[in-house]
Amino acid sequence: MKRKIISINEERCNGCGLCVNACHEGALILENGKAKLISDSYCDGLGDCLPECPADAITIIEREAAAYDEELVMENIKKKSDLHALSGSPVHTGCPGSRAMSIKKSLSQTAPAKADTEPLTSELMQWPCQIKLVPVNAPYFENCDLLIAADCTAYAYANIHKEFMKNRITLIGCPKLDDGDYSEKLAAILENNNINSVKILRMEVPCCGGIVNAVKAALIKSGKMIPWSIAVIGTSGEVLSV
Repeated sequence: MKRKIISINEERCNGCGLCVNACHEGALILENGKAKLISDSYCDGLGDCLPECPADAITIIEREAAAYDEELVMENIKKKSDLHALSGSPVHTGCPGSRAMSIKKSLSQTAPAKADTEPLTSELMQWPCQIKLVPVNAPYFENCDLLIAADCTAYAYANIHKEFMKNRITLIGCPKLDDGDYSEKLAAILENNNINSVKILRMEVPCCGGIVNAVKAALIKSGKMIPWSIAVIGTSGEVLSV
């Protein structure tokens, strides 16, 4: 039959996951960092997900599609609810690399160090850490201090964990190599969570200005007055400004 149903533009989709939560029928999942319609039968074509998409990647079209099946929808919702009850945490149906989780450190996670020096410990507090992969509504964003870092900074500055990542949720990306604009994804994170502060860590090279511009645009779009600052790392590994 020909009927109205959603259509997802994968090129525009930034993988924020807001549409997945907005769909009352459970018709959407994240797969490989992109929103995907599980089955035509789950979509009622009303488009509750449309206003939640910050990238304008979802539209309503008319095409040949299986009829909306409320009975199948209820079975799908019950299945997810049962899995939730068994696991005690929300069921992740997207890419394994984008499953949100907090990281708790133990002694076994510290790397051996030479005598008379402190053990080397990762200060990464969550997974994932790539801007493109992180879910917008991940629980670790609530009341956090956020570090948004150009990925080269971790290689250029040896003490990034202790001086910048410690006690912060860390997001990384490269505006020169990644497709698309980070600002929409970052704005969605700021809008949907209570962020205490934002620290931008960039390299001195000009292309790193893209990550700063994206954060500025996201702050403006979110409409929130959040304290923010920039630190710059030199290509030879020194901190040029904090």
